[in-house]
Amino acid sequence: MLKNSIQSLCVYSGSADHIKPAYLEAAYQTGQILAQSGITLIYGGGKTGLMGAVAEGALQAGGKVIGVVPEHLNKPSLIHDGLSQLIITPDMHTRKAEMSRLADAFISLPGGFGTMEEFFETLTWAQIGLHQKPIGLLNTSGYYSPLLRWISHALQEGFIYPEHMDLFVEDEDPQKLILKLTQFKIPHNLNRWVER
Repeated sequence: MLKNSIQSLCVYSGSADHIKPAYLEAAYQTGQILAQSGITLIYGGGKTGLMGAVAEGALQAGGKVIGVVPEHLNKPSLIHDGLSQLIITPDMHTRKAEMSRLADAFISLPGGFGTMEEFFETLTWAQIGLHQKPIGLLNTSGYYSPLLRWISHALQEGFIYPEHMDLFVEDEDPQKLILKLTQFKIPHNLNRWVER
């Protein structure tokens, strides 16, 4: 069990079906660890794919799970019906803002377009100083290794600064990743990106 200042954590993840068991197992384990650590899970409210797995992991371990869903996706075929709380928002933009407001930290599990968009929006908000919350990538089965290489390439080509590499942490092990989040310190020099 982790002792830390993180009381709630937002998980972004894929909702696709028919994915490799390793991804589902890592998501389930992430939910379990959050619950066992007394950390409330904030997520998109889904019952399919990794979204469903992380919620089930947390719920079956006795954790609190809050789903946040935009009105047009609030359908029985998509939304988990056993959540501690379900918050319905008018649109996607409000949904993301609410998830960010509720969370003390963020983890992106493997996912597709939506997961990437949420990860990079959260990362960009940290880059420009809108929040100082820890951000993590769960690199299950090396899923994010190509992305990490691209981020290094962006640094080499001058599109980001060295301190931006320290705005997030990554690990393939959920327990180690959450521990890294509890030890996160905001990098110095971030102001120079805005002030120039």
